[in-house]
Amino acid sequence: MLLLTFAGSALGGLARHLLGGWVDRRTGGGFPFGTLAVNVSGALVIGLVAGVQWEAVGDPALVRQFLMYGLLGGYTTVSTFSLNTLNLLQTGAWSRAAANIAGSFFLCLGAVRLGLALAGGAVP
Repeated sequence: MLLLTFAGSALGGLARHLLGGWVDRRTGGGFPFGTLAVNVSGALVIGLVAGVQWEAVGDPALVRQFLMYGLLGGYTTVSTFSLNTLNLLQTGAWSRAAANIAGSFFLCLGAVRLGLALAGGAVP
């Protein structure tokens, strides 16, 4: 299981770097849209993964270990979100920092719920 988590984390980190950088290059860098896109898309996928019945693929614990803890753990990043928010606060961009906090929270929460719904899982 440890190797699955390691492999998933490496792939997730690479995907985060590629998508986050791509989004940031296209949006100009005044707001951390790259981190937001990564975290919201990761929240959607983790909702999908949590809602799918993985028994058909063999060992559901191994699949979840790779996808949830490995791939998505390496892909999403609260540390980058925190640094982006702190940088905005330190430069006096209070409204952007607040938008980043609120947007990340509500969009990620909604994305997890949507993922669960799309996968046919129980939606709170």
